[in-house]
Amino acid sequence: MQRWVWGVFASVLFGAAQAEIVNVGNAELERLLAQGVPVVDIRTEPEWRATGVLAGSRALTFFDAQGRADPDAWLKRAEAFAPSGQAIVLICRSGSRSRSAAEYLERQGRYAKVYNVTRGVQGWAGE
Repeated sequence: MQRWVWGVFASVLFGAAQAEIVNVGNAELERLLAQGVPVVDIRTEPEWRATGVLAGSRALTFFDAQGRADPDAWLKRAEAFAPSGQAIVLICRSGSRSRSAAEYLERQGRYAKVYNVTRGVQGWAGE
């Protein structure tokens, strides 16, 4: 069986391909920003107000102050800024919530690559 036929067969049999999660630090974040990869800051509004957001990023809360989320509704809003099929960067305060959101996106398989900023805004501001 030709490789491409096997690939189609495998994707139908085993489900849609999952996005790859790539953990990145500040140097890689800076490179991705310069390339125009959409950056989504998933923190809450009080957090944005306290520290501001990265220039060029979009503030779009994933978890509310009580830790609740509506991932499907969030994804619809995110896709308006970061179209599916491409790469997306997620950032939060420390990298923990963005990792959870990245895992959700990985399961959805809509993005080619999901970048998670491991040290978050704290790490960015610290450098």
